[in-house]
This record gives sequence, C-alpha cells and structure tokens, in this order.
Amino acid sequence: MGNNNKKDAPELDGRILDRLFAVVESRKNADPKSSYTAKLMQRGLPKVAQKVGEEAVEALIEAVLGRNGKLAQESADLLYHLTVLWALAGVTPDEVWDALADREGKSGLELKAAKARARAEARG
Repeated sequence: MGNNNKKDAPELDGRILDRLFAVVESRKNADPKSSYTAKLMQRGLPKVAQKVGEEAVEALIEAVLGRNGKLAQESADLLYHLTVLWALAGVTPDEVWDALADREGKSGLELKAAKARARAEARG
C-alpha cells in the first residue's frame, strides 16, 4: 500500500493511522484557536460522534455516486474524525487492531450471529 507517486513522501500504510492518532492525542490540550483538533475535542464526545456520522454519510454518498476520488477524500476525513473519537473515548488504535485481528479468518455471518446472541442474552 505504498505511495510511489510522490517524490520524497513517507511510506504510507496502515501505520499512518497510528501516527495520526499520536498527533490527535498531542492536540488534546492545545489551544482551540490554533488547532482544529483541539477545538473539535473541546466540543465533546457527542459532537465528535455526530461529526463521524456526517463524514460516514458523505463517504457513502460519494461511493453510491461512483466518485472514487471524492470517496477517498471523504474516507480520509472519516478516519481522521474516527481517531478523534477514539482519543476522546479512551480507545487506542492497538485496541482496534486487536479487535480486527480477533475477527481475521472468521466468517462475517458467524460474527453477526454471535453479536445477535450476545444482545439477546444482555436483554435477558
């Protein structure tokens, strides 16, 4: 997943989300007047969650319209806002990677069935 198109660009792969998360974390106590991330975080978890939802919808719209370039841009926005949400909620990328690793090689249908059973058990 490397980026060979841009001269002198860093190698891009999944680790970019770890780097992005580190930047987001570093902005927690930054001045909201000089950092969009700090301003967004100051607005709180509900507002950030709303922003994640908005970005997800925008990505979906671009996908349905077949505008792949815009889908890529909206996906980047979504991932950024998702890392802000993780930071505010106290979730680390490593926890997300572990959850993905736990699912690797498992059937999506089996995972959905297990979630449904867990919800039914929680309801009593």
